[in-house]
Amino acid sequence: MKLTNSVALVTGANRGLGRHFAEQLLERGATKVYATARRPELVDLPGVEVLRVDLTDPASMIAAAAVATDLTLLINNAGNSSFVNLVDGDDAEIQGQLDSFFWGPLRLIRAFAPVLKANGGGAILNIASAMSWVAGDTANAYHVAKAAEWAMTTSVRLELAAQGTRVAGAYFGMTDTGHQDFWTGPLNDPAQIVRTTLDGLEADRLEIIADELAAGAKAVVAGDPRDFYPVAV
Repeated sequence: MKLTNSVALVTGANRGLGRHFAEQLLERGATKVYATARRPELVDLPGVEVLRVDLTDPASMIAAAAVATDLTLLINNAGNSSFVNLVDGDDAEIQGQLDSFFWGPLRLIRAFAPVLKANGGGAILNIASAMSWVAGDTANAYHVAKAAEWAMTTSVRLELAAQGTRVAGAYFGMTDTGHQDFWTGPLNDPAQIVRTTLDGLEADRLEIIADELAAGAKAVVAGDPRDFYPVAV
């Protein structure tokens, strides 16, 4: 997909990766960028059109689709991280992860699919994670939600193929968005991750693996679980 003259909507555009996506889309010649957030007053990027989208509020998605009738690119970026496991984790926190990464993006796709069809097909980009493919103790609710997002991305790709809508996913590891105080390992540069992801979208890649950690995680899926999860043997 060529980003020049595209009309894009980015969720979670008030900070972090979402703000970088909105900014770089404008730099690449997007005609319009709808920058959305649960609290739209926090969006401070010049040149964007601000809308409210709350992933837990389906009505906000329907309202956004009624405004952004010229859309050609939907980027599902918004989300949060809840560090809980499944066996002893709080039900509400587990559900919250699924709302952020499965139900929210899916409902937004359902709201905008007719818009994209009317505008020639366009594209959808779901921002997933290396943890779509690997589990991790203390963050297994996040892993399950991201795995569901990966499966949803593949499924929706098949369902929307007939209307000419391309559906891609982006996968990468921990990235510096200003909310990783707990993390002591290396962090990706968010601007570079967004640049690599948009390059992949323009190159028509369906799975955009943006760093080595995600490439290694994808390889785990084809391997023996005992090799990667020795504690579970």
